[in-house]
Amino acid sequence: MRLLVALTYYRPYTSGLTIYAERLARELVQRGHHVTVLTSQYDPSLPQRELLNGVRIVRAPVLFRFNKGVIMPTIGWLASALALNHDAMHLHLPQFDVPGLALRARLLRQPVVLTYHCDVKLAPGMFNRAANAAVDTANNAGAALATAIVTYTQDYADHSPFLSRFRRKVRIIPPPVDMAEPEPDAVAAFRRRWNIDGPVIGMVARLAAEKGVEVLLNALPQVLAAHPTARVMFAGPYENVLGEEAYRLRLMPLIEQYRDRWTFLGNLAQHELPAFYANCAVTVLPSLNSTEAFGLVQVEGMLCGTPSIASALPGVRQPVYTTGMGEVVPIGDSEGLAAAINRILRNRDQYLRPRHEIADRYSTTRTAEEYERLFASLGVQL
Repeated sequence: MRLLVALTYYRPYTSGLTIYAERLARELVQRGHHVTVLTSQYDPSLPQRELLNGVRIVRAPVLFRFNKGVIMPTIGWLASALALNHDAMHLHLPQFDVPGLALRARLLRQPVVLTYHCDVKLAPGMFNRAANAAVDTANNAGAALATAIVTYTQDYADHSPFLSRFRRKVRIIPPPVDMAEPEPDAVAAFRRRWNIDGPVIGMVARLAAEKGVEVLLNALPQVLAAHPTARVMFAGPYENVLGEEAYRLRLMPLIEQYRDRWTFLGNLAQHELPAFYANCAVTVLPSLNSTEAFGLVQVEGMLCGTPSIASALPGVRQPVYTTGMGEVVPIGDSEGLAAAINRILRNRDQYLRPRHEIADRYSTTRTAEEYERLFASLGVQL
């Protein structure tokens, strides 16, 4: 299969969407398929053409940016040229360019599969309302042209106004998860490096408004009252995050109050994550709205033996519900989050499950196999 994949941001940009796309692309290449990723040159220092892990990457220059959206004048020309040498198109939503990309594939009689990762919920304001409307229009036009639409869970599909309009096309495919087993020496070295001397509350995310970092911050007084040596370790981008500088500045005074109990780790390399997760007593995902549809980091932590606490958002609550390895708390409820953290810290063994139970549900191999079956059902020769 020759597959053209398109999304606004790709690696090295870090988000759940880009990690999903990279894992799936690499796995499909390993399974003998030809994969080209068409994306933005969001950072001018990135090469316009590159081959990484067998995946061909083509980056369209960015003329200017609306918040996280980008305008790429040459993407249409690039898509037209590339589509001629591919059998099918895989588009990741949300992105502005979906209608034009999907139309090109349909004119060539190629199937178009959309993967709908999440809703777009920008901050209040006239400009952001216009941007939301533009994304919604693009998504709807793309979905009308699509052959099939993939989302992570039936839970999210049932609660998404967008997906409910295209129920006939929706397919459920669990997301790709890769996580090596923690090595005892690496776990101990991580603990020494960061001088860990009490229970760690882990959070893996961008410092972004939809992640609900303030919910965790407001939960800390209750947690520290019960567990004075507890500590938050935040892994992920926390400075110069696109569109989130105002949010960072708003939170920093509160974070500064807990500087002895809060550590920013920055982006961790893939090989560092197992040791990080294994050093966490619990991970938290207090996301606030439907821009979060699942939370791959929950499953990553579970594969390393760490329970998760998630907000009760459709899709986001599913890893805990399907595995029993953690708790679900009301959206935006700091007291509920604090109580759940304290329960897990007191009774952690009750939340643990064997690694194989988690791996049987979520893996990159399983995700790739499901996509292969979907494309085959749409007439693509594998």
